[in-house]
Amino acid sequence: MLDLRLIREEKERVAAALARRGDDPAVLDRVLDLDARRRATQAQMDERRAEQKRLSKDVPQLSGGERVETLARLKTLSDDVAAVEKEQASLAAELNALMLDIPNVPDPTAPEGAGDDANVELRRWGLPQAFEFPVRDHVEIGASLGIIDVERGARTSGSRFYYLKGAAVLLELALVRYALDRLQQEGFTPVLPPVLVRREAMEGTGFLPTDEAQIYRTADDDLYLVGTSEVPLAALHMGETLNAGDLPLRYAGISTCFRREAGTYGKDTRGIFRVHQFDKVEMFSFTTPDTSSDEHEFLLQIEEWLLQGLELPYRVVNIAAGELGASAAKKYDCEAWLPGQADYRELTSCSNCTDYQARRLNCRFKGDGNPAFVHTLNGTAISTARWLIALLETHQRADGGVTIPAALRPFFGADHIAPPK
Repeated sequence: MLDLRLIREEKERVAAALARRGDDPAVLDRVLDLDARRRATQAQMDERRAEQKRLSKDVPQLSGGERVETLARLKTLSDDVAAVEKEQASLAAELNALMLDIPNVPDPTAPEGAGDDANVELRRWGLPQAFEFPVRDHVEIGASLGIIDVERGARTSGSRFYYLKGAAVLLELALVRYALDRLQQEGFTPVLPPVLVRREAMEGTGFLPTDEAQIYRTADDDLYLVGTSEVPLAALHMGETLNAGDLPLRYAGISTCFRREAGTYGKDTRGIFRVHQFDKVEMFSFTTPDTSSDEHEFLLQIEEWLLQGLELPYRVVNIAAGELGASAAKKYDCEAWLPGQADYRELTSCSNCTDYQARRLNCRFKGDGNPAFVHTLNGTAISTARWLIALLETHQRADGGVTIPAALRPFFGADHIAPPK
């Protein structure tokens, strides 16, 4: 959520920022109108309550007609206050709903425009492999090794579900441990968070109301299944004031994630690239405003280290303002080369959400001065389904087996997945 004072004092700057995202800045006029009306009703209410207080003190000393008149005036004031309170609550609710819909202000270094073509490639690492045999995609590899079963997953749960079996299960667990080993070295605390959260957590991280179509919701308990452990990690310190000396606080969330993938009909339907359920290790940082930019680069550095360790060629992309999620002021994607698609596809992303989520979650820090809102950042360490694709396709062998990169072998327990018999 944006600072309402920022909109009041720098409306033109916020309007220009919304225009960069492709959003209509006219919403700011509605916000300022509601804000002015809400503050006016507050002034009316304060005035009437002050008169109530003054007259109530006079009543014991009054008698006769003067007492009757004063009591009648107090009744009128009480009715007026109730009416103004009701009006103010309505205005506040309408204002809050509008504010929840306004996205974060893009960082000046986020590229202009919208669409994939507007994203700016920053660098590449590694070269796509030149295979001396026909390249197979992860679906063919997984089926031949008996470790990925998309057909039975669809039979059990519908499209975009799958079974992992045998070596694929061990490989996924190895990926999790590989990421956690590095993250613990960097001061991240591993967390197994709840994956069912209340609406306040979803709203607090900016996934509601903008991404409601992508979220699974339970009918009986009014709880939401998270699409990333960013949500419960951000809510971990909801309503708290942190000690500046303890920042940055860094967490590594390990969770199953659920996404409806609404609006992606017919897109990436083959295999396990775009699915409804997957596991992920998510990095999350609480830090101060003056260090959040450096923290963002730090998260990106970790993502690149993880990719390089598994010998996965990739490129880093700075995401355009028009492609940013509601909470993000700036976002980097790391796109790995997938031989089965002969293209670079997103494996990780990391975002600086500045104080946007912290305002919604009321998470502050206190040092020498007055409490201020923290900055929050998130980044993918390992999204297991997509990393499995990259590993199987990149390190496939002519005999049908798969080589395990050296950095992963201590966690996997072998140097390869044996070819099918």
